[in-house]
Amino acid sequence: MAGFKPIAWACAIAASFAVITGVSKANNAYPEKPVRIILPYGAGGIADVTTRLVAQKLSERLGQTFVVDNRPGASGVVAAKAVIGSAPDGYTLFLMGNGGAINESLYKVPPYSIQKDFTSVALLARFEMLLVTKVDSHLNSIAKMVAYAKEHPGKLNLGAINVGSTQNLSAELFRMATGVEAELVTYRTTPDLVTAILRGDVDLGFDFLAPLLPMITSKQIKAIATSGEHPNQNLPGVPLVKDGGYPEYTVISWNGISAPAGTPADIADKLNKEITAVLQMDDVKARMFQLGMEPMPATIAQMDDRIRGDIAKWRVVIDGAKIAKQ
Repeated sequence: MAGFKPIAWACAIAASFAVITGVSKANNAYPEKPVRIILPYGAGGIADVTTRLVAQKLSERLGQTFVVDNRPGASGVVAAKAVIGSAPDGYTLFLMGNGGAINESLYKVPPYSIQKDFTSVALLARFEMLLVTKVDSHLNSIAKMVAYAKEHPGKLNLGAINVGSTQNLSAELFRMATGVEAELVTYRTTPDLVTAILRGDVDLGFDFLAPLLPMITSKQIKAIATSGEHPNQNLPGVPLVKDGGYPEYTVISWNGISAPAGTPADIADKLNKEITAVLQMDDVKARMFQLGMEPMPATIAQMDDRIRGDIAKWRVVIDGAKIAKQ
Protein backbone atom coordinates (compact mmCIF):
# COMPACT_ATOMS: atom_id res chain seq x y z
CA MET A 1 0.00 0.00 0.00
CA ALA A 2 2.95 2.29 0.69
CA GLY A 3 3.59 2.50 -3.03
CA PHE A 4 0.22 4.09 -3.64
CA LYS A 5 0.73 7.01 -1.24
CA PRO A 6 2.43 9.36 -3.75
CA ILE A 7 -0.39 8.76 -6.22
CA ALA A 8 -3.00 9.37 -3.53
CA TRP A 9 -1.28 12.58 -2.47
CA ALA A 10 -1.01 13.72 -6.07
CA CYS A 11 -4.71 13.09 -6.62
CA ALA A 12 -5.62 14.94 -3.44
CA ILE A 13 -3.47 17.93 -4.40
CA ALA A 14 -4.91 17.97 -7.91
CA ALA A 15 -8.45 17.82 -6.54
CA SER A 16 -7.75 20.66 -4.11
CA PHE A 17 -6.20 22.75 -6.87
CA ALA A 18 -9.23 22.13 -9.06
CA VAL A 19 -11.55 23.26 -6.28
CA ILE A 20 -9.51 26.37 -5.55
CA THR A 21 -9.22 27.20 -9.25
CA GLY A 22 -12.95 26.71 -9.71
CA VAL A 23 -13.77 28.99 -6.80
CA SER A 24 -11.32 31.62 -8.05
CA LYS A 25 -12.84 31.54 -11.53
CA ALA A 26 -16.33 31.78 -10.07
CA ASN A 27 -15.39 34.77 -7.96
CA ASN A 28 -13.62 36.47 -10.88
CA ALA A 29 -16.91 36.20 -12.77
CA TYR A 30 -18.81 37.80 -9.89
CA PRO A 31 -21.47 39.08 -10.13
CA GLU A 32 -23.36 36.64 -12.30
CA LYS A 33 -26.83 37.66 -11.09
CA PRO A 34 -28.46 40.71 -9.42
CA VAL A 35 -27.06 41.88 -6.08
CA ARG A 36 -29.24 43.18 -3.25
CA ILE A 37 -28.13 45.99 -0.93
CA ILE A 38 -30.38 45.91 2.13
CA LEU A 39 -30.88 49.27 3.86
CA PRO A 40 -32.11 49.71 7.44
CA TYR A 41 -33.84 52.95 6.33
CA GLY A 42 -36.89 53.93 4.32
CA ALA A 43 -36.80 55.30 0.79
CA GLY A 44 -36.00 58.95 0.08
CA GLY A 45 -33.55 59.71 2.87
CA ILE A 46 -29.90 60.71 2.47
CA ALA A 47 -28.64 57.15 3.03
CA ASP A 48 -31.12 55.81 0.49
CA VAL A 49 -30.22 58.41 -2.16
CA THR A 50 -26.50 57.82 -1.65
CA THR A 51 -26.80 54.05 -1.84
CA ARG A 52 -28.93 54.20 -4.98
CA LEU A 53 -26.34 56.47 -6.62
CA VAL A 54 -23.54 54.00 -5.87
CA ALA A 55 -25.73 51.01 -6.83
CA GLN A 56 -26.47 52.55 -10.24
CA LYS A 57 -22.78 53.09 -10.93
CA LEU A 58 -21.92 49.53 -9.84
CA SER A 59 -24.63 48.19 -12.13
CA GLU A 60 -23.11 50.08 -15.05
CA ARG A 61 -19.56 48.98 -14.27
CA LEU A 62 -20.23 45.31 -13.51
CA GLY A 63 -23.07 44.54 -15.89
CA GLN A 64 -25.46 43.24 -13.24
CA THR A 65 -28.23 45.07 -11.39
CA PHE A 66 -27.53 46.21 -7.85
CA VAL A 67 -30.95 46.47 -6.23
CA VAL A 68 -31.62 48.64 -3.16
CA ASP A 69 -33.96 46.86 -0.72
CA ASN A 70 -35.35 49.18 2.00
CA ARG A 71 -36.14 47.39 5.26
CA PRO A 72 -36.59 49.97 8.01
CA GLY A 73 -37.63 49.01 11.51
CA ALA A 74 -36.37 48.05 14.97
CA SER A 75 -33.40 50.43 14.81
CA GLY A 76 -31.90 48.56 11.88
CA VAL A 77 -32.15 45.11 13.42
CA VAL A 78 -34.67 43.85 10.83
CA ALA A 79 -32.34 44.68 7.94
CA ALA A 80 -29.21 43.46 9.72
CA LYS A 81 -30.68 40.06 10.54
CA ALA A 82 -31.92 39.64 6.97
CA VAL A 83 -28.33 40.02 5.80
CA ILE A 84 -26.83 37.84 8.53
CA GLY A 85 -29.21 35.07 7.56
CA SER A 86 -28.25 35.26 3.88
CA ALA A 87 -25.68 33.14 2.06
CA PRO A 88 -22.18 34.68 2.29
CA ASP A 89 -21.74 34.75 -1.48
CA GLY A 90 -21.65 38.47 -2.24
CA TYR A 91 -25.22 38.67 -3.51
CA THR A 92 -26.68 40.17 -0.33
CA LEU A 93 -25.02 43.30 1.06
CA PHE A 94 -25.84 45.65 3.94
CA LEU A 95 -25.60 49.41 4.36
CA MET A 96 -23.67 49.63 7.61
CA GLY A 97 -23.23 52.82 9.63
CA ASN A 98 -21.49 53.98 12.77
CA GLY A 99 -24.72 53.22 14.62
CA GLY A 100 -23.66 49.59 14.45
CA ALA A 101 -20.52 50.48 16.41
CA ILE A 102 -22.58 52.43 18.95
CA ASN A 103 -24.95 49.49 19.44
CA GLU A 104 -22.08 47.35 20.71
CA SER A 105 -22.19 49.36 23.96
CA LEU A 106 -25.79 50.58 23.93
CA TYR A 107 -27.38 47.17 24.44
CA LYS A 108 -27.00 44.71 27.30
CA VAL A 109 -27.12 42.00 24.67
CA PRO A 110 -26.43 43.50 21.24
CA PRO A 111 -28.82 42.11 18.58
CA TYR A 112 -25.84 41.53 16.30
CA SER A 113 -22.09 42.10 16.23
CA ILE A 114 -20.80 44.53 13.65
CA GLN A 115 -17.45 42.70 13.77
CA LYS A 116 -18.40 39.03 14.10
CA ASP A 117 -21.55 38.85 11.97
CA PHE A 118 -20.32 40.95 9.05
CA THR A 119 -17.44 41.21 6.62
CA SER A 120 -16.33 44.77 5.85
CA VAL A 121 -16.46 45.67 2.15
CA ALA A 122 -16.08 49.45 1.68
CA LEU A 123 -16.79 52.79 3.27
CA LEU A 124 -19.01 55.11 1.22
CA ALA A 125 -19.30 58.54 2.82
CA ARG A 126 -18.57 60.58 5.90
CA PHE A 127 -20.49 63.45 7.45
CA GLU A 128 -19.76 65.38 10.59
CA MET A 129 -21.97 66.99 13.20
CA LEU A 130 -22.98 70.65 13.12
CA LEU A 131 -23.24 72.68 16.30
CA VAL A 132 -25.94 75.27 15.68
CA THR A 133 -27.75 78.10 17.42
CA LYS A 134 -30.16 80.96 16.59
CA VAL A 135 -28.81 83.50 14.17
CA ASP A 136 -29.26 86.33 16.67
CA SER A 137 -27.87 84.44 19.69
CA HIS A 138 -25.23 86.31 21.65
CA LEU A 139 -23.57 82.94 22.24
CA ASN A 140 -22.31 82.81 18.67
CA SER A 141 -19.10 80.84 19.14
CA ILE A 142 -17.95 77.76 21.02
CA ALA A 143 -15.70 79.94 23.19
CA LYS A 144 -18.69 82.06 24.25
CA MET A 145 -20.83 78.97 24.86
CA VAL A 146 -18.19 77.42 27.10
CA ALA A 147 -17.47 80.67 28.94
CA TYR A 148 -21.19 81.21 29.61
CA ALA A 149 -21.62 77.64 30.83
CA LYS A 150 -18.71 77.96 33.24
CA GLU A 151 -19.94 81.30 34.57
CA HIS A 152 -23.50 79.98 34.90
CA PRO A 153 -23.28 76.23 35.67
CA GLY A 154 -26.36 74.33 34.53
CA LYS A 155 -27.84 77.27 32.61
CA LEU A 156 -26.64 76.28 29.14
CA ASN A 157 -29.12 74.04 27.31
CA LEU A 158 -27.94 71.55 24.70
CA GLY A 159 -30.33 69.78 22.35
CA ALA A 160 -30.17 66.59 20.29
CA ILE A 161 -32.44 63.80 19.14
CA ASN A 162 -32.87 60.25 20.48
CA VAL A 163 -30.80 58.97 23.38
CA GLY A 164 -28.00 56.80 22.00
CA SER A 165 -28.00 58.40 18.55
CA THR A 166 -24.80 59.88 17.12
CA GLN A 167 -26.33 63.33 17.64
CA ASN A 168 -27.10 62.63 21.29
CA LEU A 169 -23.68 61.12 21.98
CA SER A 170 -22.02 64.08 20.24
CA ALA A 171 -23.66 66.37 22.78
CA GLU A 172 -22.55 64.09 25.61
CA LEU A 173 -19.00 64.14 24.25
CA PHE A 174 -19.16 67.94 24.10
CA ARG A 175 -19.95 68.08 27.82
CA MET A 176 -17.07 65.73 28.57
CA ALA A 177 -14.53 67.44 26.30
CA THR A 178 -15.28 70.99 27.49
CA GLY A 179 -16.00 70.14 31.12
CA VAL A 180 -19.14 72.30 31.18
CA GLU A 181 -22.22 71.71 33.30
CA ALA A 182 -25.05 71.91 30.79
CA GLU A 183 -28.50 70.44 30.50
CA LEU A 184 -29.04 68.05 27.59
CA VAL A 185 -32.60 68.04 26.28
CA THR A 186 -33.67 65.14 24.05
CA TYR A 187 -36.09 65.60 21.14
CA ARG A 188 -37.87 63.04 18.99
CA THR A 189 -37.08 64.56 15.58
CA THR A 190 -34.81 67.14 14.00
CA PRO A 191 -37.75 69.52 13.26
CA ASP A 192 -38.62 69.38 16.98
CA LEU A 193 -35.03 70.31 17.80
CA VAL A 194 -35.01 73.19 15.31
CA THR A 195 -38.27 74.55 16.75
CA ALA A 196 -36.72 74.48 20.22
CA ILE A 197 -33.66 76.37 18.97
CA LEU A 198 -35.81 79.03 17.29
CA ARG A 199 -37.88 79.45 20.48
CA GLY A 200 -34.74 79.84 22.55
CA ASP A 201 -35.36 76.68 24.56
CA VAL A 202 -32.01 75.29 23.40
CA ASP A 203 -28.79 77.31 23.19
CA LEU A 204 -26.78 74.78 21.19
CA GLY A 205 -28.14 72.02 18.95
CA PHE A 206 -26.34 69.00 17.48
CA ASP A 207 -27.35 67.45 14.16
CA PHE A 208 -26.17 66.66 10.63
CA LEU A 209 -25.90 69.15 7.77
CA ALA A 210 -28.52 67.69 5.41
CA PRO A 211 -31.64 68.26 7.57
CA LEU A 212 -30.36 71.61 8.84
CA LEU A 213 -29.17 73.12 5.56
CA PRO A 214 -32.52 74.75 4.58
CA MET A 215 -32.68 76.51 7.95
CA ILE A 216 -29.06 77.62 7.63
CA THR A 217 -29.58 78.84 4.07
CA SER A 218 -32.66 80.84 5.13
CA LYS A 219 -30.59 82.32 7.99
CA GLN A 220 -32.89 81.10 10.76
CA ILE A 221 -30.17 79.14 12.48
CA LYS A 222 -26.41 79.43 12.36
CA ALA A 223 -23.66 76.80 12.39
CA ILE A 224 -20.98 77.99 14.80
CA ALA A 225 -18.75 74.92 14.56
CA THR A 226 -18.46 71.47 13.05
CA SER A 227 -17.20 68.27 14.61
CA GLY A 228 -15.02 67.25 11.65
CA GLU A 229 -11.33 66.68 11.18
CA HIS A 230 -11.12 69.34 8.46
CA PRO A 231 -13.35 72.26 7.34
CA ASN A 232 -16.67 71.49 5.67
CA GLN A 233 -16.79 72.64 2.04
CA ASN A 234 -20.48 73.45 2.39
CA LEU A 235 -19.77 75.81 5.30
CA PRO A 236 -16.79 78.02 4.46
CA GLY A 237 -15.49 79.91 7.44
CA VAL A 238 -17.19 77.72 10.06
CA PRO A 239 -14.49 76.57 12.52
CA LEU A 240 -13.84 73.11 13.91
CA VAL A 241 -14.54 72.41 17.57
CA LYS A 242 -11.19 70.65 17.87
CA ASP A 243 -9.37 73.81 16.75
CA GLY A 244 -10.99 75.80 19.56
CA GLY A 245 -8.92 74.09 22.22
CA TYR A 246 -10.67 70.72 22.30
CA PRO A 247 -8.56 68.43 20.08
CA GLU A 248 -10.31 65.30 21.37
CA TYR A 249 -13.67 66.54 20.07
CA THR A 250 -14.17 65.02 16.64
CA VAL A 251 -17.28 63.19 15.52
CA ILE A 252 -17.36 61.55 12.11
CA SER A 253 -20.48 59.68 11.15
CA TRP A 254 -20.16 57.30 8.22
CA ASN A 255 -21.87 54.65 6.17
CA GLY A 256 -20.46 51.77 4.20
CA ILE A 257 -21.13 48.41 2.65
CA SER A 258 -20.80 45.16 4.58
CA ALA A 259 -21.55 41.53 3.70
CA PRO A 260 -22.40 38.47 5.78
CA ALA A 261 -19.47 36.98 7.72
CA GLY A 262 -17.71 34.35 5.64
CA THR A 263 -18.03 36.18 2.33
CA PRO A 264 -14.99 35.22 0.20
CA ALA A 265 -12.17 37.72 0.44
CA ASP A 266 -11.75 38.05 -3.31
CA ILE A 267 -15.40 39.06 -3.71
CA ALA A 268 -15.07 41.66 -0.95
CA ASP A 269 -11.83 42.90 -2.56
CA LYS A 270 -13.49 43.19 -5.97
CA LEU A 271 -16.41 45.17 -4.52
CA ASN A 272 -14.01 47.40 -2.62
CA LYS A 273 -12.06 48.15 -5.79
CA GLU A 274 -15.22 48.94 -7.77
CA ILE A 275 -16.77 51.10 -5.02
CA THR A 276 -13.50 53.01 -4.65
CA ALA A 277 -13.58 53.76 -8.38
CA VAL A 278 -17.21 54.92 -8.13
CA LEU A 279 -16.45 57.27 -5.24
CA GLN A 280 -13.75 58.96 -7.32
CA MET A 281 -16.17 59.88 -10.13
CA ASP A 282 -16.75 63.62 -10.43
CA ASP A 283 -20.54 63.36 -10.65
CA VAL A 284 -20.68 61.10 -7.59
CA LYS A 285 -18.51 63.49 -5.58
CA ALA A 286 -20.65 66.44 -6.68
CA ARG A 287 -23.90 64.72 -5.71
CA MET A 288 -22.57 63.69 -2.31
CA PHE A 289 -21.40 67.23 -1.76
CA GLN A 290 -24.95 68.47 -2.45
CA LEU A 291 -26.21 66.01 0.15
CA GLY A 292 -23.80 67.31 2.77
CA MET A 293 -21.54 64.28 2.59
CA GLU A 294 -17.98 63.53 1.55
CA PRO A 295 -16.92 60.38 -0.32
CA MET A 296 -14.82 58.17 1.93
CA PRO A 297 -12.85 55.66 -0.16
CA ALA A 298 -10.97 53.25 2.09
CA THR A 299 -9.44 49.80 2.13
CA ILE A 300 -11.17 46.96 3.93
CA ALA A 301 -8.50 47.15 6.64
CA GLN A 302 -9.18 50.88 7.10
CA MET A 303 -12.92 50.19 7.45
CA ASP A 304 -12.16 47.56 10.10
CA ASP A 305 -9.94 50.08 11.92
CA ARG A 306 -12.72 52.69 11.80
CA ILE A 307 -15.21 50.21 13.28
CA ARG A 308 -12.86 49.19 16.09
CA GLY A 309 -12.06 52.82 16.87
CA ASP A 310 -15.72 53.85 16.99
CA ILE A 311 -16.68 50.93 19.24
CA ALA A 312 -14.00 51.97 21.73
CA LYS A 313 -14.77 55.70 21.46
CA TRP A 314 -18.51 55.48 21.96
CA ARG A 315 -18.20 52.91 24.76
CA VAL A 316 -16.30 55.53 26.78
CA VAL A 317 -18.97 58.16 26.08
CA ILE A 318 -21.91 55.85 26.82
CA ASP A 319 -20.36 54.66 30.07
CA GLY A 320 -19.26 58.17 31.06
CA ALA A 321 -22.76 59.58 30.45
CA LYS A 322 -24.27 56.65 32.39
CA ILE A 323 -26.72 55.93 29.57
CA ALA A 324 -28.91 52.99 30.56
CA LYS A 325 -28.34 49.87 28.50
CA GLN A 326 -31.27 48.85 26.36
